Amino acid sequence: MTYEFQGYKPVIHESSFIHPQAAITGNVIIGKDCYIGPGAALRGDWGQIILEDGCNVQENCTIHMFPGVTVVLKAGAHMGHGAIIHGATIGKNCLVGMNAVIMDNVILGDECIVGAFSFIKADEVFESRSLIVGNPAKKIKEVTNEMINWKTEGTKLYQQLPKDMFESWAACEPLRTVPENRKSQSDNYKTWNEKK
Repeated sequence: MTYEFQGYKPVIHESSFIHPQAAITGNVIIGKDCYIGPGAALRGDWGQIILEDGCNVQENCTIHMFPGVTVVLKAGAHMGHGAIIHGATIGKNCLVGMNAVIMDNVILGDECIVGAFSFIKADEVFESRSLIVGNPAKKIKEVTNEMINWKTEGTKLYQQLPKDMFESWAACEPLRTVPENRKSQSDNYKTWNEKK
């Protein structure tokens, strides 16, 4: 759902999919081909949130800020399930792992990868292609070409997902038995799985 706050209405490109169980409030701008999952909360009440093209914010993520701050997720940024971004700038094609927390005034350079459950304290700055893990988080090495290629391929699935959701997603009543001809979706993604 989208909500107006103090005269600010979210601006969402028509190609982006916002799950109806997500909450997008106030001064939030979402670019093309973005996916926002159920339970995500993007609260632009005290500042602004900008998602550039091709970002995804997965289930139960939270994006917020201190008053007067703009949060930016640059093109292709990928927020894993349950991540929290508070007043930070996330560079192009970054991956923030599941349940990671990124605090105020943090700047991630392009193509950084933040490990699941990492905590990046306020005011930290990381150069492009940093692999960041821990609590408190620190850079442990450079992101390799292989790592960023894997990340980019995974994000492409999420950039395709809004179109797929618009074409085939619908609320429904569940079946009560499994149809005999039901098969796994694994074959649809076999090529991507083989790249791991």
